[in-house]
Amino acid sequence: MTDTDEAAETTPDPALKQLDRFVGSWSMEGSLVGSDEKTIKGETTFRWLPGGFFLEQHVTMDFAGFAQIDSLEVIGYDAESGTFPSTVYSNMSPMALPYTWSIDGDTLTITVSYGPMDATFTGQWSGDSFSGGWRPNPAADETINVAYDIGGRRV
Repeated sequence: MTDTDEAAETTPDPALKQLDRFVGSWSMEGSLVGSDEKTIKGETTFRWLPGGFFLEQHVTMDFAGFAQIDSLEVIGYDAESGTFPSTVYSNMSPMALPYTWSIDGDTLTITVSYGPMDATFTGQWSGDSFSGGWRPNPAADETINVAYDIGGRRV
C-alpha cells in the first residue's frame, strides 16, 4: 500500500461536501397530500461525525397527530454509485431501514425500498430553505407509504 492509498482511506471523499448545506438545525412543517392544514411539524439537526466520513441526522416529528417520530440517520457516501446510502434507526421500526440519497445541484432525492416501506422524496433547495414531498413508489401500499409535502428552514 502506498502513502497515497493510505491517505485516500483516511480522507473523506470530496463528494461528501455536497452534504455541508444540511449541517445545522431545521424547523419543518408540512401537510398530507390533498390537505392545506399543516399537521406535520418537527425539527431536524445535522452534524458531521468525527472524521467527516458520515453525517448524522436526528429528527423529531409529530406526523399529523398519528405518530411521534424520533429517528437517527447516519449518511455516508458510495463512490461506485455516486449516491449517499444511509441507515435510519427509528422508534417506528424494530429494524434499521436503508435509504439512499442522491443530490443533483439543488435537487435532493431520497428513496427507501425495504419490506413495506417503498417511497421516494423529491425536493428542492432555495437558499436556507427546502421543500418537497414523499410519494409512494408504483405498486407501494399507500396506507403505509403516505404521500405528504414538507418544507423546512434553517433555525
